[in-house]
Amino acid sequence: MNTAVPELQAASPAAFPFTALVGHGDLQRALLLAAIDPGMGGVLISGPRGTAKSTSARALAALLPQAPFVTLPLAASLEQLVGTLNLEDVLRDGQVRLAPGLVARAHGGVLYVDEVNLLPDALVDALLDVAASGVNTVERDGVSRQHAAQFVLVGTMNPEEGELRPQLLDRFGLSVALTNPDDASQRQAIVRARLAFDADPQALLARHADAQSQLVARLASARVALAQLPWSDTVVQHAANLALAAGVDGIRADLVMLRAARALAALEQRDAVSVDDVDAVAELALAHRRSPDSAAPPTPRASSPPAGGQGAAPSNGSAPEGDWGALPPQPEAMATVKHTGAWPPKKA
Repeated sequence: MNTAVPELQAASPAAFPFTALVGHGDLQRALLLAAIDPGMGGVLISGPRGTAKSTSARALAALLPQAPFVTLPLAASLEQLVGTLNLEDVLRDGQVRLAPGLVARAHGGVLYVDEVNLLPDALVDALLDVAASGVNTVERDGVSRQHAAQFVLVGTMNPEEGELRPQLLDRFGLSVALTNPDDASQRQAIVRARLAFDADPQALLARHADAQSQLVARLASARVALAQLPWSDTVVQHAANLALAAGVDGIRADLVMLRAARALAALEQRDAVSVDDVDAVAELALAHRRSPDSAAPPTPRASSPPAGGQGAAPSNGSAPEGDWGALPPQPEAMATVKHTGAWPPKKA
């Protein structure tokens, strides 16, 4: 009787090509900027199930040379995350040895946290500290060790399953709120790309090989050029004005906007950071920090209604005295609408 154990087949390491993602322009930009400057604090992705949140994170890791993709389980302990010190070795041979955690394994790659809103606050706090500083400190019984831990932090969450505390929400650098595609042609393009990958991953990767290689080269060049790009006083002032208009707490939004604008200028091979770069990344840095009482974000120029069209403002800015139509609009009760995946309001 043959009792040989069948040989296990290795899992396919292929990741969906980043350049093959469909309908995720804002998310792709946010992930690329975070890869250029991981010190921004990573990217928080909010959205319903099945919107390619984890697929996008894995696709980004494939653009980073020899980059690990490490997943943080919800049930992980603090020691598993940051590591621990083996003090028993001190008693045996006088050496303090570090047992590295997940942040050490993710160094140079992507650390992915699914359902980050369900992760214990202590783990999220420690994780964001390491992501922002790029240095992990392990302490035990009065002994401490440090090591480099630079990675792109990607957290995903479904708002219907619970909120992330505002204090922790603010510490993520950039954010993107995804929605279900409501355009039939876009849905078909997404489905075709996914079916093609499932049927033959290597064929789809081959079709996108040139675009992927060019993007890898652009990321490498942008990282080198990053420190050479200056911010003018005009750019800094513009970022401050946008942050004030959004009613954000503290200055983290200003700093993230400026760093993201610099990363964008480096990615697009410009010699300096411009006001347009700040405008291009502003909503990524402000969406999850905006005060509920602040003004709505400005409408992009391309989406502005035509002059004189429906909803346009009167040309003279006044009306005859006593005209009822000239009175300010009266407040009305708001109807309950279906949640679309946007960021929930901050708790008091």
